[in-house]
Amino acid sequence: MLLHIPEILSQPQIEKCRNILETAYWVDGRVTAGTQSAQVKNNLQLPEDSKAGRAARAVVLEGLEKSALFLSAALPKQIFPPLFNRYEGETNAFGNHIDNAIRTVSETGLRVRTDLSATLFLAHPEDYDGGELVIEDTYGNHAVKLPAGDLVLYPGSSLHRVEPVTRGSRLASFFWLESMVRETERRRLLFEMDMAILELRQTHGDISPSVNLTGCYHNLLRMWADV
Repeated sequence: MLLHIPEILSQPQIEKCRNILETAYWVDGRVTAGTQSAQVKNNLQLPEDSKAGRAARAVVLEGLEKSALFLSAALPKQIFPPLFNRYEGETNAFGNHIDNAIRTVSETGLRVRTDLSATLFLAHPEDYDGGELVIEDTYGNHAVKLPAGDLVLYPGSSLHRVEPVTRGSRLASFFWLESMVRETERRRLLFEMDMAILELRQTHGDISPSVNLTGCYHNLLRMWADV
């Protein structure tokens, strides 16, 4: 499931992140690349343990925690600490690759299974040319270039790339999630049920069918979740 989640960050949060990142020290993005992806990765990245990275990460995590749509879709068990990248000038693209199945948090040694990948856009789309995140699945290629503050969530098993940035600077946060519900189709069914229950409750209130469906949702989550 590929999902656009709008307004993870408010405008003040976007500006706060951008102010942090504009004065930060950037390094070669290959520091977190696997063997295959290092051959096609050409961007800049904020060091995981940098002061700026920690400050910007706190802003992103605050936004994620307040997004009911994100929480419903991802059902996060563990979130890899958000990272930040920059595409501009000669460091402007990332070729086709698939993210590593397991990521290790450098500070704690915690291992996170990458059920889901996420990109949170921090630059306004009119501020740069190119830079589309292209995600491939059985329905073809999906080019994603979202407003600043919006996030795209997609399966960690997806082949994807970032097209060359030919003008301006593309700033983004990216990270991975281990979900309480490992199987993609089960997560999708739970998300669709949750959205249907929400619409039913908004339209008709807490009538008997919405209460019963809510019970079914939680019983399925109880059956499938690993916490």
